[in-house]
Amino acid sequence: MAVGAARSRPCTLVVCRGCCCGDARKFPDIDHARQLARLRAGAEESGGRFIVRTTDCLGPCDQANVVVVQPSSAGRRGGGRPTWVGFATDDGCTDNLLAWAAAGGPGTAEPPAALELQFVSPPRAGRTRGRR
Repeated sequence: MAVGAARSRPCTLVVCRGCCCGDARKFPDIDHARQLARLRAGAEESGGRFIVRTTDCLGPCDQANVVVVQPSSAGRRGGGRPTWVGFATDDGCTDNLLAWAAAGGPGTAEPPAALELQFVSPPRAGRTRGRR
């Protein structure tokens, strides 16, 4: 049985904003600030079903922008594991991330089919920037 915060942890979108993700020099046609604002607004509107946080470089820079969808406590109990989404650069992907997170995320809800096409493998240990 889970206790404390682990019992009720919501689905979490971890948005990379490291060296390449969110970088206007690498992707000048993408409004990175707008994307993050949309994700945060969706989390606020979700009534606590999911949260958004940012982090430094997650590692797979050639697949930027990267978002990791972490399961809620219920999702983890249902077999959900963190799911890495690469190339998260357009409104369609943002819409799919918002919909999946609002529905519960990994282990609770099936991801949108279009989003599944953007699933990427997490980097192997020792291959991420900024981690030691």
